[in-house]
Amino acid sequence: MLRYEGLLLTIPQISQEEIANIESSVDKIIQSKQGSTVSFEKWGKYKLAYPVKKNEYGVYILIRFDVPAGTSTIDDMKMLFETKLNNIIMRTMFTRLDNEQTLAYQRPKSLEETPAREEFSPRDRDHRDRDRGDRDLNREEFSPRDRRDRSNNFYVSNEKEEEEGKDEEQGEF
Repeated sequence: MLRYEGLLLTIPQISQEEIANIESSVDKIIQSKQGSTVSFEKWGKYKLAYPVKKNEYGVYILIRFDVPAGTSTIDDMKMLFETKLNNIIMRTMFTRLDNEQTLAYQRPKSLEETPAREEFSPRDRDHRDRDRGDRDLNREEFSPRDRRDRSNNFYVSNEKEEEEGKDEEQGEF
């Protein structure tokens, strides 16, 4: 038996009924090939890195299953997702797993599981900026080379300019 993992990206508005429909359809295909479903998990809703089929969010579903070698299970599942469920499933990815590999994984929290962001007041933001450890470039312990002219980001060296000025005053005739 070969172990596979399928990751489905569905539309963000998917209902529990549609998820149950996907699960039953996948189970039928796997059982018709004398295989067994190891797990079927809804991961939850996540913000996507880029829009997929004009959706900025998507719901991930993870399917793990065992099937005998030499069957066309993956092709049958892809055909199901591309024809019958193409308005629900945006992307699919199947991977063959090692049979000795553990099924444990660490997934990030979905948008439904994460708490709402706390809003900070401007006063809190000032304290965070102060605590960042930004160095004061005007302190004397830094060389003139560490001081930067903020208008054009070039290094300014006051000492060298003063020395050059003295040489010019004494001047050579």
